[in-house]
Amino acid sequence: MLYIVLRGRRCNITVLNVHSHSKDKSDDSKDRFNEEKGQIFDHFPKYHMKILSGNFNGELGREDIFKPRIGNDSIYQDSNDNGVRIVNFTT
Repeated sequence: MLYIVLRGRRCNITVLNVHSHSKDKSDDSKDRFNEEKGQIFDHFPKYHMKILSGNFNGELGREDIFKPRIGNDSIYQDSNDNGVRIVNFTT
C-alpha cells in the first residue's frame, strides 16, 4: 500500500493505492489486508477527500445486490470474494 496526501487550498486529497491479494490467498490474509487498509483510510481526517485506487483482484458480477453500486453492466456473470470485499469496504 502506498498513499500520498495532496494539500490544497480548500481541502486535502488523500490517494491510497493498493494491490490486493489474489483470489487464491487465505481468507485470514485477506482480512488482515482489509483491516490494515481500513486503519490507514481511517487515520486521515474525515474532511479529506479520499481516493482509493489500485488492483483489487476483484470481479463484480451481475448480481442484483450490486446493481445500485455498479449498474447493470459487468463483464463477469458472478462476483468473486475480492469483489465482494471491495464493495463492502466502500459502503
